[in-house]
Amino acid sequence: MKAPPPYPLHPVLLVDDEPHTLASFDIALRSHGINNTIRCQESREVAAILEHQPVEIILLDLMMPHVSGHDILKDVSQRFPDLPVIIVTGVNEVETAVHCMQQGAFDYVLKPVEIERLLPSIRRALEVRQLRRENSRLASSFFQKDPAHPEVFSKIITGNETMKALFRYCEAIAEGRQPVLITGETGVGKESIARAVHDLSGRPGEYVAVNVAGLDEQIFADTLFGHARGAFTGADRSRSGLVEKAAGGSLFLDEIGDLSEPSQVKLLRFLEEREYYPLGSDQVHRSDARVLVATHHDLEQQHKKGLFRTDLFYRLRTHRIQVPPLRERKDDLPALLDFFLAQAAAEFKKQIPRYPDTLIPLLAGYDFPGNVRELRALAFDAVSHQRGATLSTAFFLKELGTASPPESIHPSQTMGGPQKSWAAGLDTLPTLKEADQTLIAEALRRSSNNQRGAALLLGITPQALNQRLKRRP
Repeated sequence: MKAPPPYPLHPVLLVDDEPHTLASFDIALRSHGINNTIRCQESREVAAILEHQPVEIILLDLMMPHVSGHDILKDVSQRFPDLPVIIVTGVNEVETAVHCMQQGAFDYVLKPVEIERLLPSIRRALEVRQLRRENSRLASSFFQKDPAHPEVFSKIITGNETMKALFRYCEAIAEGRQPVLITGETGVGKESIARAVHDLSGRPGEYVAVNVAGLDEQIFADTLFGHARGAFTGADRSRSGLVEKAAGGSLFLDEIGDLSEPSQVKLLRFLEEREYYPLGSDQVHRSDARVLVATHHDLEQQHKKGLFRTDLFYRLRTHRIQVPPLRERKDDLPALLDFFLAQAAAEFKKQIPRYPDTLIPLLAGYDFPGNVRELRALAFDAVSHQRGATLSTAFFLKELGTASPPESIHPSQTMGGPQKSWAAGLDTLPTLKEADQTLIAEALRRSSNNQRGAALLLGITPQALNQRLKRRP
């Protein structure tokens, strides 16, 4: 079994003049997954260590020869104000504790130390350090237009500004250990975002994905945490779960909104303690796998209605990424269509087909409830039926009309008997001028303000539309 990667990225500095205290702290931390530490028994060496070695947090004794903990705390607060210092001391005096907190100490813990008291303080300090880094990266990315690592997002076809901002947010949070909640409608590409977060993180372990929808409590626990031999009928050998497979990497849980409540409890414990028990085992296992989750449900509404645990909801939403639906990024339609047509042509061993100028405005008038996944299926279906060099608009009219009548299709194009005019339902007829202005405004909306596309929808030339726009009040 390979050794776990160092955690945290920079070491925890343990400062105490008693060697057995240093050893006990070190062993306790390592047993809980914090395996990157530096022991310092000589207080005069602290300044040199901090000068040459980035440190994540400091565990500091107060009463030491040569340089006291008070002096070290004061120096650290001045030179490294973002570095959390946890005082671990036998001095049980309120005045001393208050003075240390005023000097900038993150926490004050009394000896003899119980690991159950110290460990939550260390974890909070590590989280604060990570959040400060992420805030700093977010602030620096605020003035950037494009992501710093566009190659990571190369499989997500977009030029949309909202998507670019989302990419920059992914870059800011990627190196952390906190869970990431990815929300959005079906087909928007939530798993692609999860994979990008993992790739950006630099974590050496694997990216492991599993859809948890419909898994009952036992199957969920077995899938994630594995089982011991004899745990249930047929368990003739022990088996590792996906959490162990994702050690040092990322575990992606899709459709988290469909998870049963007993399974939610197990997931919450794992997120809070980083510990789990395989089925049928009383031996605790630990994991540093980062958890990424996705859902098409509105978890905020679910937890308000009592359908999703509130504590788990707030634990998961430390970082939230909302992926916009395709109808909110229709400027990506041409690039996405070109990409999927090229993919389909390669699969069917055909030449990449051309398509008429009217196709993009037609697609822009459709809401795409299945989002990018639906557009891909539509493109592949079109290429499989295509016989000439140019795709037929009639095919798309038929398919979109079958799925859900697109807004851009005039009622006169529907099949069947005589249709009533759309004007028949109006109580009061608009003037020709009012109708003209309303139709132009609607055509521009459906074509995302593309005048050429709007002209095609209205059945006039772009030049004629331009003249009408100039005459508008």
